[in-house]
Amino acid sequence: MTVKVLDSVDISVAKGEFVSVIGKSGCGKSTLLYILSTMDTDFEGTLRIDGNDMRNLKDKQLASVRNDKIGFVFQFHYLLNEFSVIRNVMLPGLKLGKLKESDLEQKAYEKLKILGIETEARKKPNQISGGQKQRVAIARALINDPLLIMGDEPTGNLDKMNGEIVFDIFQELAQVYNQSLLIVTHDIDFANRTHRTIEMEDGRVL
Repeated sequence: MTVKVLDSVDISVAKGEFVSVIGKSGCGKSTLLYILSTMDTDFEGTLRIDGNDMRNLKDKQLASVRNDKIGFVFQFHYLLNEFSVIRNVMLPGLKLGKLKESDLEQKAYEKLKILGIETEARKKPNQISGGQKQRVAIARALINDPLLIMGDEPTGNLDKMNGEIVFDIFQELAQVYNQSLLIVTHDIDFANRTHRTIEMEDGRVL
């Protein structure tokens, strides 16, 4: 039995564009994110990332695309307490294997510096605040210089002040670093300040 969760969805995100996705729970936002991030491959239609069709790629190729082209920021930071902050940021880069470890560490430090938390680099995640942890998660998402940052409620677990800090970081990434962002959010105020808002209802884009 086939269940249609998304129906006639046609969207694109341009370079340097900061796009939000809003809609009630169950409208298909998370499913859309999973498909666009290549984690869900059971769909009809076309998905292109950097001009390349994802439909016929094998699991290993899709994993490579995810690691190289997409950075993820979730509601919960998923940092590993056994590693330092800077090591957590380095992990996707170590997996990608394009840089020497010393070069990657320097790059991770630069990403932390962009986010204003380079002084926390040697601490463990359980020694820093919730807002700082989410900034570390953003630095980790940036380490491989992805084409697109995808976020699933990245401010949903933060207080208003830290939510504002994260929004400002995303805005700076788009405006200064020409980073593309696609962020699912329940926060209407957050969404209203992005470049473009995609509203979903019952699996469709309104």
